Amino acid sequence: MLTLIIIGVISLVSVMAFSNRTLFHRWLFSPYLISEKKQWFRFFTHLFLHAGYPHLIFNMLTLYFFGDVVEYVFARDFPGRGELMFVLFFFVSGFCASVPAYYKHRGNIYYSAVGASGAVSAILFASILFNPLAKIYIFFIPIGIPAFIFGILFLIFSARMARQGTDNVAHDTHFWGSVFGFVFPLAFHHEYIFIFFQQITHAF
Repeated sequence: MLTLIIIGVISLVSVMAFSNRTLFHRWLFSPYLISEKKQWFRFFTHLFLHAGYPHLIFNMLTLYFFGDVVEYVFARDFPGRGELMFVLFFFVSGFCASVPAYYKHRGNIYYSAVGASGAVSAILFASILFNPLAKIYIFFIPIGIPAFIFGILFLIFSARMARQGTDNVAHDTHFWGSVFGFVFPLAFHHEYIFIFFQQITHAF
């Protein structure tokens, strides 16, 4: 339920910002403005914006497919506060995923970014932690890839693309969001990592 609410709110604000450039520029992630103007809110508001419909749709579909898994586990393992933990996880993930980019680009007045990709990557990798053998399908390839293998490939790809910096995609945000999403649940339930490896070893 919370997954759908988050999707709805982000989609609504993103679509509004497509035609409201004042809102778009006021909320986007700008390390320079955060550093110089102390506009710390941008660490969170940029999660509600997207560069276009393909960007928005891809992120929201990913959140839709994997958010329920994380929401279910949090509700089960954090009785009475699972919903709060899920919302906290989403927004703290988005914040933490952006911190490296902040320190890297805080002197660059021209750098900016938008999108919930860091938080969505965290949701994806939390679901991989909980269900490493789930099949993940890439685009229209009919053969699913085990989630833990997809995760390894995704991290390698994101790290390499972040180093190259040849496109306008925030690969470093994807990378750190993914790492945070995998580690965050372990801070509360260490046994997740043992269950993770047990599932993998029992499958081979």
